[in-house]
Amino acid sequence: MLTLLTGTLFGLSLIVAIGAQNTFVIEQGVRGEHVGAVVAVCAVSDLVLIAAGVGGAGAVLTASPGVLRVVRWAGAAFLLAYAAFALRRARRPGALRADTSRPPARVGTVVATAAALTWLNPHVYLDTVVLLGSVAATHGAQRWWFAAGAGLASVVWFTALGHGARLLRPVFARPAAWRVLDLGVAVVMVVLAVGLLTTA
Repeated sequence: MLTLLTGTLFGLSLIVAIGAQNTFVIEQGVRGEHVGAVVAVCAVSDLVLIAAGVGGAGAVLTASPGVLRVVRWAGAAFLLAYAAFALRRARRPGALRADTSRPPARVGTVVATAAALTWLNPHVYLDTVVLLGSVAATHGAQRWWFAAGAGLASVVWFTALGHGARLLRPVFARPAAWRVLDLGVAVVMVVLAVGLLTTA
């Protein structure tokens, strides 16, 4: 149980920071669009990455820096493109009304975006695969209990974040609030993209 709790706390320490993935989950939660699908993509992706890290994939990534370099550039390009879409939504009044007055995004588009924001983020490999995998290895035979705790943290966090964001919907009944949200999303994406490019 102690190892499970340690893994849970460590997992939370890695995913609670607001980044591109969490920002998208919040955005979809506020809009009320395919929240379950977004939560599932993010949580399952984390479970796969955690299992890979504990299973030893971190050593492979450490030995192949070129892979992370490619992911870094692809991720930066995707983040900048997403920022541009968010800015366009902020400039178009028709896209700023309450989510019930605009056609919802297609589930395939939303799922693909969630997957891209997860798998094109090089930090997810450094944090979840390399770092978490290394820390889990220090627990020896108990490392899979550590992994289970980290996986539990991901499932609980994304579920709470996605479904909890609905509490903000009354605020976003006003068009100005949507403008602020989309501008905030654009800023976060640009900052993250610049961070990726400057460390390339």
